[in-house]
Amino acid sequence: MMMLLAGGVIFGCAAVCGIALATLWCSRSAPLEDGPPPGAARPVALVAGAVLLGIVLVWRGAPLRELGLSALLCIPLAGVWYSDAVKGIVPDAFTLVPLAIVAVYVVTHQAWWLALSAVVPFVPFALAALLSKGRGMGWGDVKLVALGGAVLGAQISLLAFALACLAAVVVSYARGRRGGAIAFAPYLTSAIALAIPIGIAR
Repeated sequence: MMMLLAGGVIFGCAAVCGIALATLWCSRSAPLEDGPPPGAARPVALVAGAVLLGIVLVWRGAPLRELGLSALLCIPLAGVWYSDAVKGIVPDAFTLVPLAIVAVYVVTHQAWWLALSAVVPFVPFALAALLSKGRGMGWGDVKLVALGGAVLGAQISLLAFALACLAAVVVSYARGRRGGAIAFAPYLTSAIALAIPIGIAR
């Protein structure tokens, strides 16, 4: 029981760190003119989700290394969620820094399968961003799915992101938003978080 609580606390603290960094970034940034409208980030729900993720991973018996890496990943994921929900922008710092770490690991350990896992979901999202000129799909989202692919693996990430796209469409229609930009990163980060226990178990 204590281990479950400890896992939840650690992941919750990681989410709080990500929100704090994103809050600092948002205070110095303005929304894009063609981006999604500013909204509410619901930090309490975000932290609660991180706590639940930590509990689930400990309950499933995730190795200490994977627990630590997943907790660290909560920092940029929480930051991305908050920034996109509040300002409609995915800051490069929350995606490129983790991707740079992944790249170093790929080169030093010759883990080319990890690079392939990042590229597989990156390609269709990059095409969507290219064809829509960044309006239908932002490049910040593209970098985020590359990070998700590296974390989850190609197969799991493709399924997770397909479900994220479906959820975004359903929620947009339910809210009467059938046109215009939406904050897509919260759906992608949710998909990554929900799939992390599956990815670790693979």
